[in-house]
Amino acid sequence: MWIKHVFLAFIGLACGLSVACGSFAFAVKLGVIPQMAGKSKTAKHVMAYENATILGGIAGNIISVFLGIRFPAGHLFLALFGLSAGIFVGCMAVALAEIIDAYPIMYRRMKLKIGMEWMLATIAIGKMCGCLFYFMRGYDGGA
Repeated sequence: MWIKHVFLAFIGLACGLSVACGSFAFAVKLGVIPQMAGKSKTAKHVMAYENATILGGIAGNIISVFLGIRFPAGHLFLALFGLSAGIFVGCMAVALAEIIDAYPIMYRRMKLKIGMEWMLATIAIGKMCGCLFYFMRGYDGGA
């Protein structure tokens, strides 16, 4: 019986690793980490950012496969994790939109000359409100 569990754990970790590699390749191709480090003027810490991203991916992979692992850190850690995950997903979305030039095309079509920062801020606030709505009401998977 235990051999099945070991085999399933191995398959789960291998599949998760392949998905994580695809996600990291996507992030590398977009240049999210160096771009964010450059914009925040902390380019000397790029290696630390990349290492933190890789370790986060590995930890997420392990936690998603082994659901019985408990990490008793409390609500403060959960809030910090949620904020960090939200920032990461937001940075990925903005980097992808910037790479494909979605925002400049949208601004030209809407004939916007000023207020781009307000437009981005309202998009971010809307995403945050949607996430809070799902967290507060619970997400039942489309049922």
